[in-house]
Amino acid sequence: MPTNETKNVADLDVTRLVRRAGAGDTRAWEQLVERYGRLIWSITRDFKLRESDAADVFQTTWMRLIEHVDRIQHPDRVGSWLAATARNECLRCIASHKRLVLAAEDDAMLDGPADQGAEVDEALLAGERAESVRAAVSNLPPRWQRLMNMLMSDPPVPYTQISDELGLPVGSIGPTRGRCLARLRVLLEAS
Repeated sequence: MPTNETKNVADLDVTRLVRRAGAGDTRAWEQLVERYGRLIWSITRDFKLRESDAADVFQTTWMRLIEHVDRIQHPDRVGSWLAATARNECLRCIASHKRLVLAAEDDAMLDGPADQGAEVDEALLAGERAESVRAAVSNLPPRWQRLMNMLMSDPPVPYTQISDELGLPVGSIGPTRGRCLARLRVLLEAS
């Protein structure tokens, strides 16, 4: 059983890791993922999520930490913060899969022509946005471009395959994705 002194040293180590990660230290991020990655995976197993959903929750949880690392009031409790965030993301994932059933008293409204969809202007804007995103992705490092293409493919490439092809540990795919997205945001805002 750890003594109070041992626990305090461990808390200092975690605090230091969180602060260094917040300052952009890649090794600190890797150590946090190594230390807490299994915790997040175990929470996704508790919710019995599909592998792809569990991987999304894993990534999103780390993305949330990236977004909020500078606002964590108690960095020594980052494990609890990650666990709570993972649980919330699991619940959000489950809720997004619930089916919406429409029922109408009058079936006649279902027999008419469908609405036309997006107006021409909306389609042009969507095309321009897509082109801006493609241009921003082309400014990423080649390895990040490959990662983003693999993550966005239809059907999605399994994380194990991404790990093999890019030489990334499965647990670092999410944080790397987060860094890619953060860089894309900066590139898109600059354009």
